[in-house]
Amino acid sequence: MNKQELVGAIAAESGLTKADSEKALNATIKAISAGLQAGQSIQLVGFGTFSIGARAARTGRNPLTGKEITIAAKKVAKFKAGKVLSDSLN
Repeated sequence: MNKQELVGAIAAESGLTKADSEKALNATIKAISAGLQAGQSIQLVGFGTFSIGARAARTGRNPLTGKEITIAAKKVAKFKAGKVLSDSLN
């Protein structure tokens, strides 16, 4: 499912127009991104939790040349599915 299909599903489920559904989706994505950038975790009960993880610096290998390279440390976004979501998949 891509973004436009998700907007269509939101519109069908909520009764909103596609334009309003897209605005709501964009606002949700922006709020989650801003929260993560501020170092917060976002918990949506029943759905899951968005959080920030740290990936340590490590040594990798360039697959083309075989030369060792250093891969810098960075922060990564993580998502852990909630119980209701997990149970609905099984």
